[in-house]
Amino acid sequence: MTNKRVLSRHLFFKSRRAVTTSAALPLDPSYATVSSIPADHFSLCLSFSEQLINRGLLSSARKLFQRVVSNSSPVSDALSTVDFVTSRGLDLDLSTYAVLIKKLVQSGHLPLAYSFYSDYIIGRGIIPDSSIANSIVICLCKLGKLEEATILFDRLVTDNSCEKPAFNALVRLLCSQERFLDAFDYFIKMININVNLGCWYYNMLIDGLCQKGYLEEAIQMFDLMPERTESLPTLHLYKSLFYGLCKQGWVVEAESLFGKMESQGFFVDKTMYTSLINVYCKGRKMKMALRVYYRMLKMGCRPDSYTYNTLIHGFVKMGLFDYGWVLFNQMMEQGLQPSVVTFHVMISNYCREGKVDCASMLLNNMISKNLAPNAHCYTVLITSLCKENRIMEAEEFYERMLNGGLVPDHVLFFKLMKMYPKGYELDIAFMVLKAIALNGCGFDPLLLPVSANEELEQKIVILIEEILKSNLHLAKVAFNILISALCEQAQQDSALHFMDKMESLGCMPLLFTYNSLIKCLSQKSLFEDAESLLNRMQAQGIFPDQATCLIIINEHCKHGNLEPAFDILDQMEDRGMKPGVAIYDCIIGSLFRQKKVSEATAMFIRMLESGVDPDEIIYLTMINGFSNNGRVIEADQLFHEMIGAAIRPTSHSYTALISGLVKKNMTDKGCTYLEKMLDDGLVPNAVLYTSLISNFLQKREFEFAFRLVDLMDRNQIERDLIFYISLVSGFYRSISSRKRWFSMRRGSERAREKLFQLLHRQSLLPKEKNLRVSDSSPEAMKCFALKLIQKVKQTRFMPNLYLYNGIISGFCEADRMQDAYDHFELMQKEGVLPNQVTFTILMGGHIKAGEIDHAIGLFNKMNADGCTPDGIVYKILVNGLCQASRLLEALSLLHVMHKRGLIPSKEIAGSTYSI
Repeated sequence: MTNKRVLSRHLFFKSRRAVTTSAALPLDPSYATVSSIPADHFSLCLSFSEQLINRGLLSSARKLFQRVVSNSSPVSDALSTVDFVTSRGLDLDLSTYAVLIKKLVQSGHLPLAYSFYSDYIIGRGIIPDSSIANSIVICLCKLGKLEEATILFDRLVTDNSCEKPAFNALVRLLCSQERFLDAFDYFIKMININVNLGCWYYNMLIDGLCQKGYLEEAIQMFDLMPERTESLPTLHLYKSLFYGLCKQGWVVEAESLFGKMESQGFFVDKTMYTSLINVYCKGRKMKMALRVYYRMLKMGCRPDSYTYNTLIHGFVKMGLFDYGWVLFNQMMEQGLQPSVVTFHVMISNYCREGKVDCASMLLNNMISKNLAPNAHCYTVLITSLCKENRIMEAEEFYERMLNGGLVPDHVLFFKLMKMYPKGYELDIAFMVLKAIALNGCGFDPLLLPVSANEELEQKIVILIEEILKSNLHLAKVAFNILISALCEQAQQDSALHFMDKMESLGCMPLLFTYNSLIKCLSQKSLFEDAESLLNRMQAQGIFPDQATCLIIINEHCKHGNLEPAFDILDQMEDRGMKPGVAIYDCIIGSLFRQKKVSEATAMFIRMLESGVDPDEIIYLTMINGFSNNGRVIEADQLFHEMIGAAIRPTSHSYTALISGLVKKNMTDKGCTYLEKMLDDGLVPNAVLYTSLISNFLQKREFEFAFRLVDLMDRNQIERDLIFYISLVSGFYRSISSRKRWFSMRRGSERAREKLFQLLHRQSLLPKEKNLRVSDSSPEAMKCFALKLIQKVKQTRFMPNLYLYNGIISGFCEADRMQDAYDHFELMQKEGVLPNQVTFTILMGGHIKAGEIDHAIGLFNKMNADGCTPDGIVYKILVNGLCQASRLLEALSLLHVMHKRGLIPSKEIAGSTYSI
């Protein structure tokens, strides 16, 4: 027995004798100061405390209890003390509970600590002191009860009594849940009450804030760190902040870090240089990208192939192939062999520019260098060949790809599906899956026991089951392809069935597949189902990307539902997801179609203010929108802004502006831009001709319009489907229009001839003129209309709804209703369903012929077929009833309009009440 133990027992027995001799003597057991109480001593302490209780010395007993609890090494001794006290009808004081709860939290007895807190503190209406509150904050954080922990911690901050361990636990929990912004708010609160925090907090929070894109807060902490900790940021922190800035496109701030890093003795590596170059390239700021590249060389940091690939991609994306080739050669001079990625970048951008033959030569060059092309190189080339209708060549490259042992993926399938005619989706899926089976799984799909009479979908299912036996990853790809094919065919029920089956086999759908199904549901206006699928996707840890949001916004915009589109845009920004230029383009285009020019302009400004750089497509949308709405001055200004932004105008940009100027009778200025377009080496295409022809048809300048048609033919510009639709519908609208056009002034005639001569620049050998309007009398126009129909019917573009509507309209104008009905029946036999416009045209033909009852019959048939009449249908029928002096029926129809939420125009009301 040690001297300390002897002394303690001696004092204890001495005290015991004193108690028995003098009951009035107060006793303060201050001698019990041992750091750890042995078991026998613990029992003696409890025995002694019971004597103190019996003597009525409760204060002394409580002090002894507190020391026993705080100095008990096993938690069981502390709990035994509590049981001892409560069994005698007594209670511990608040400080003892504080010691006990802290001990329980530190030893990992979290539920028990929380139970003591709830039952003995809160349950008795006792306000916990700061010691208990800090311990319980730690306890709640470790239990994952964040809401309760934050409430209690907020109270501690208000009282200026929070402690670092509690704050540490709270920060760890917030960071584990990626709630870095909340953690930052608490960090600022601690700073404001002058609590000094160590580097650990800065490291963790700056990392998290940068990761989530909260850069302003990260920069604030970065600047505070040297001041508050007297420690400079580490290289890791510099890199975290740098990559966060690059991710958000804050290139100026990212580049400024280089100087700070170098002043601290840190070396900027090639990965950082390349990341900054990449951001500049994405923003089409190639001069800045080159400046960083030259600085990189000057600092002795040698670029790698990824650096060169980034720069090459940036230049060729802007159509600056010469610069791309210069860098390509520099790369070779540096001894860096071009990789598959380098070739893929060049091939992709040649294809994007329509230079498919150059891309094909580059791929062959790649093979000659013993560099095997990957599936992506073939995919982009095959896609471009299909776009140019060079199907045979596309199939040859597809065979070369398979012969090279490459396995096609869902990307190639998706591209092929878009290139081939509608209805062949499952055939393409089967073709790609057979290639996956052969090259990826090593078995010949032709040897499978599949009956020739099996449905195509069933053949695909059997093939997928075999792939599943061989390779789970490729089975996942196969399922995704099948589901996407079904979605493209609007078979959402089957697609959902296979998605469920896929998940049951342990194959998770790709984001691409979810997007296909969401698009399918949205196209059918099943937005609630699409929202449900979106929630299901997120529950599986797959979060929507730009493409997902674009799909939903696009479908809402197609249906004219702009409010939900605005809501999704706001939600993206709230989640820190920066909407891309395509999303803004979709909304702006919809606003222009609804003639909401001011709102479209405001959305464009919002896009610019959010830091999104416009591209050629959105400039085209804006120029088109302004031009179509008669705002050619704004269109002209935007055209020059686009050039100022180093975006080279394409033929589409020129076409939009020229068309708008001609439409506003500013043909002289339109000729100026046409001349610039020709000087830029851009050849007038079918889009420009179609636009000009439609404009002159609208002005009833038929002779000049068909001179342009002949010129188009002589220039060997292929007439596409849109040309024929525009020609037919434009002609019939013009001859049926009651709008009067003034005779052509001499100045306008000169401008028109100049326009013709500029287009004639590209003319080849003259061909026979096969479309000419020689007489503008009504009968001659009707005769010409029938010739035009016959000409259009000889095209290979049938069937098409818009073309059928134009032909039916022509027969109605020519008073040949039987021919109109023959084509009405023919379109349905060919799988083209009539829409509101079709019924409107036929109803108008009957009303024109004085056959109002036939028009009413069509109106009833329209309702029966599920084709809901719109305001234009009601307008035509109400006017027809008024012309037939059937006022009561017209008024009844107006009442139906009101019930359906359609407001009659002043013209309809005037027609009704003028009788």
